[in-house]
Amino acid sequence: MKAQVLSVDDDPSVGSMLKRALAPFDLDVSCVTDPIAALDVLATKHIDVVLTDLRMARLDGVDLCERIRAAFPDVPVIVVTAFGSMESAVRALRAGAYDFVTKPVDIEIIARALRRAVEHRFLKGELLRLQREAASSGSHGIIGESEGVQTVLALIDRVADTDVTVLLTGESGTGKELVARAIHLKSKRAERPLVAVNCAAIPEALVESELFGHARGAFTDAQRPRAGLMARARGGTLFLDEIADIPLAVQPKLLRALQERTIRPVGADDEEPIDVRIIAATHVDLEEAVRSGRFREDLFYRLDVVRMELPPLRERGGDVLLIAHHFLERFSSSMGRGVRRFSEAAAARLRSYAWPGNIRELANCVERAVTLARLEEITVDDLPPRIRQASVESTFSLPRQPEDVLPLEEIQRRYVLAAVEAAGGSKAEAARLLNVDRATLYRWLARYQQSG
Repeated sequence: MKAQVLSVDDDPSVGSMLKRALAPFDLDVSCVTDPIAALDVLATKHIDVVLTDLRMARLDGVDLCERIRAAFPDVPVIVVTAFGSMESAVRALRAGAYDFVTKPVDIEIIARALRRAVEHRFLKGELLRLQREAASSGSHGIIGESEGVQTVLALIDRVADTDVTVLLTGESGTGKELVARAIHLKSKRAERPLVAVNCAAIPEALVESELFGHARGAFTDAQRPRAGLMARARGGTLFLDEIADIPLAVQPKLLRALQERTIRPVGADDEEPIDVRIIAATHVDLEEAVRSGRFREDLFYRLDVVRMELPPLRERGGDVLLIAHHFLERFSSSMGRGVRRFSEAAAARLRSYAWPGNIRELANCVERAVTLARLEEITVDDLPPRIRQASVESTFSLPRQPEDVLPLEEIQRRYVLAAVEAAGGSKAEAARLLNVDRATLYRWLARYQQSG
């Protein structure tokens, strides 16, 4: 969407000129010649930023800025001052102006200032919204507004009250245990135990005994019988994390337990009935593991009744800041620190970073930042080096679904406009970056203006 700019200047020709000149920069300009009328426009129309002249008949730009800041504090104001009038610029900034530009007007400088103001307003509003929502822990700790997370939450609601086996897939650190806990807490088994086990962390020789228990004398040092994890989860839920790492020799016994709802402890003569719901999780492609002979096909199908694919953090957009604020609240409270927010620059780094370690990496990053922060605000300097160095430029991701595919013309339009923005509004620099001549770039921009 184009940013909405309100131009306030008692010379109508200035507004008309700005409307034409700023259109290629994706800035939609509305014009008023009466500063009092500007307040009425702000009350009735969404405006992203105000650009006002300093010297006007009924009300000068500084006074208008003060009124706007009082009535519409979230709308940034940029004041146009006479060249070399530093005193006027200081007055404007003290009145709450976001920025000032000097005459004679340079369209590229004004466009750059307006885009910065719009981005500042968006990020400031986003941070305030996230601070308000950070107190809410979502659905049993699952935080997120992205489509992928909402799909997972809807599936949790649909399967929670059943005893169906659930297979959670996705990259490491995406919150699979949190989803398993949410399913358990929403189920009729919530009053019974949730027993979680990381199959990769159990020595191979002990997996069978850990899962099914053992009888007295089953092996050396087995001086008394011991209940396994399945028995301890009786009436509740057993969460088998990293299920792909369970040894092949144990897989047939796990399959039988799931099918027959009985277990036989190691060294015991008789089977015991069990009542337990199974939730399994893996970051491995189990179908590939089946093809390579590392995982039994029949056990795979027994586990893969309802599958939930957890999206990686890099595909969750604004969820990154929402989750970061949740961790900020938690760590600041537990450490007794007064850290309350992220700076806009730090928030931009968090949003642009790819998060290969997903939520686990984000938690560690925020914990470090809260520990190192010297003020109430986390700055870029408080972030790990790999995140400090993250590019904040926009990226283009490949489509994953047919509905995500864009026409090539639209992809080119977005890329060209992004290049102009990356070049600070300089068309000459944007043309150089795109490796085209300026005439070609101007033709593209004119076409996009007509189509927009």
